[in-house]
Amino acid sequence: QVQLVESGGGLVQAGGSPRLSCAASGRTFSNYAVGWFRQAPGKERTFVSAVDWNCGSTSYADSVKGRFTISRDNAKNTVYLQMNSLKPDDTAVYYCGATPWFQCNYPPQYEYSRWGQGTQVTVSS
Repeated sequence: QVQLVESGGGLVQAGGSPRLSCAASGRTFSNYAVGWFRQAPGKERTFVSAVDWNCGSTSYADSVKGRFTISRDNAKNTVYLQMNSLKPDDTAVYYCGATPWFQCNYPPQYEYSRWGQGTQVTVSS
């Protein structure tokens, strides 16, 4: 089973551009879907972005489309989330999730079987 380790969160000013990383250990991301989700205080965890490792296609929540970019580094077995033009509403714990996936589309959140520990992103106004 793949193990996930997130990094890159912290305190950022509005308009900032941090990059989150999700590194896999234990096995590669081949034949996995990898997604980023976030959970704001008092709210449910919601989808942010996903990449299908085999097909390479990407998907974004409407709230981050045009500001966030998901990418992958095959050699480092790592998925990144570049976040630009951050807003206070982006404040949340960001989680990386992964699940075996053999289709060129995106699994629903409940299908994700592996999760990282989460990384806090706090956007100050």
